[in-house]
Amino acid sequence: MNRLVRAIARYWFVLPVLLGTIALQFVFGFGGTPPAAVSQVSSATPLLRPTFTPTFPATFPPPPPLPPSVPNTPVIVAPTVSLPSSATPGLTATIPAFFSTPVPPPAVIAQSNSLPATPSPLPTTRLASTQSVSPLATPASTVSISPTLTVTTTSTPLVILETPTPTVSPTLKPLPTPHQPTPNALASQVISVPILMYHYLSAPPPGADIYRLDLSISPEQFDGHLAYLKAAGYETISLRQLAFALAQGTPLPPQPVVITFDDGYRDNYDNAFPLLKKYGFTATFFVFTQVIDEYNVDYLTWEMVQEMHQAGMEFGSHSYRHPDLRGRDRDFLVYEILGSKEAIEQRIGEPVRFFAYPAGRYDAQTIEVLNSADFWGAVTTQWGAAHTFANRYELQRLRIRGNDSAEVVAAKLKLVE
Repeated sequence: MNRLVRAIARYWFVLPVLLGTIALQFVFGFGGTPPAAVSQVSSATPLLRPTFTPTFPATFPPPPPLPPSVPNTPVIVAPTVSLPSSATPGLTATIPAFFSTPVPPPAVIAQSNSLPATPSPLPTTRLASTQSVSPLATPASTVSISPTLTVTTTSTPLVILETPTPTVSPTLKPLPTPHQPTPNALASQVISVPILMYHYLSAPPPGADIYRLDLSISPEQFDGHLAYLKAAGYETISLRQLAFALAQGTPLPPQPVVITFDDGYRDNYDNAFPLLKKYGFTATFFVFTQVIDEYNVDYLTWEMVQEMHQAGMEFGSHSYRHPDLRGRDRDFLVYEILGSKEAIEQRIGEPVRFFAYPAGRYDAQTIEVLNSADFWGAVTTQWGAAHTFANRYELQRLRIRGNDSAEVVAAKLKLVE
């Protein structure tokens, strides 16, 4: 008994809730199925919990009527208008420019005779009203304003900033270098220009063979040669100048001379280069490039080649490995000739146009490869100084030997005048 009393005391609030729920069901008609209907339900049908089915009125009250339309109400059609949910007295609404050039047409205002037409470009519109204005849903929507709304225009035009179109200046491309100087009617003439051929410019080492002795000129001898050339009025020219003279008759100095060095020995930089600069002369250096790539200390380096070229010296190809080019297949000749040519061009930054046959050995196919590789000419070891455009791949030279003094050089020059 005490437990029952304690349970009722603890859960006393359940009883009012239960009684209230039952009372609501009977008041609002949710009391479940009437007894007569219950008797008709099959005993096999399980009892279902009562459902709470709300009822709604048959009709809805009509919406409040819209305010009557007012005549002479201005209607503004604009590309885009952004307004808050309610207008504030003194609010300025500016129509932003969301459209690119050309400028969109001005706003069209349908209004009474008392309102002037809106000028173009679109002005800033000032709204002085206390009524609520709904924002526009789309750019093409219309906004109706009550009769108390006044529209005033200012003289401040809408400024649309345009991004300037950049002006692209045309890039001037250099004219392509011709494969060869274009010959004209003067290409058949014979031009006499001595081309001097040097190799070593240092004293031969002890025990040197006859070839080394024959190809070696001491710096003192070379200084004497240059001094004579200067005193006799000779002016050094490049083989490129000679090529244009042969093809087109380009004028040359009264006493031109070409100085060439074969093989690209280190003493060409150490001894010949300073003496050439001393007398204001230039020379053409024919190098074979394998020894330069292998950093052979007896030959020039690429840094020396670049320095000499920047000082005005001309560089030509002497093949890659200095082989005999006679009787070789075309692939071998392309490898030796074109490989060396491209290696030099990469370092000096300009086309290589002249070739010196290694040991003076070549054949008709060698000349054909030189022509296809855009060489303008080639020098041989044959004696002579008479040149034509037709024999530009067989230019003759004067060999300077190890025991040639300045007087011997002068005598050789006299022989080919």
